[in-house]
Amino acid sequence: MAMIGWLVAFVIFIGIEAGTMALTTIWFAGGSLAAFLAALFGLPVQVQLVLFLLVSFLLLIFTKPFVTRFVNRDTEKTNVEGLIGKRGRVTAEINNAMSVGAVVVNGQEWTARAVSDDTVIPAGQPVVIREIRGVKLIVEQVMEEK
Repeated sequence: MAMIGWLVAFVIFIGIEAGTMALTTIWFAGGSLAAFLAALFGLPVQVQLVLFLLVSFLLLIFTKPFVTRFVNRDTEKTNVEGLIGKRGRVTAEINNAMSVGAVVVNGQEWTARAVSDDTVIPAGQPVVIREIRGVKLIVEQVMEEK
């Protein structure tokens, strides 16, 4: 009877993984497969449970970082995090002391502040986005290539 239970668990875990593709249950599918094999060889239920937990967590610990890196290799950043490292042009002088400044990036205007509080960046200058704080871009002036 335990063999059928482990086989059903395996199918359920694989089904959930196939439906979500989120790498959340695949590790437990491996553990249930190991427990199924233990049941097939007639090992006690306690050994099957320990094997299920051990294999599941070993798979999770040792393979998840590798698989996540491999699967997400071509993932493109979205929303504002995709702006970090991009270049823009100052449309309104950036002056942290006066809390003013704006930058255009990809055709959209953003409120901007300089990385350094004592830096003033005049309008028209190219900048690179170093970070984002709330809805403000934190930028650094770059020299234009000639």
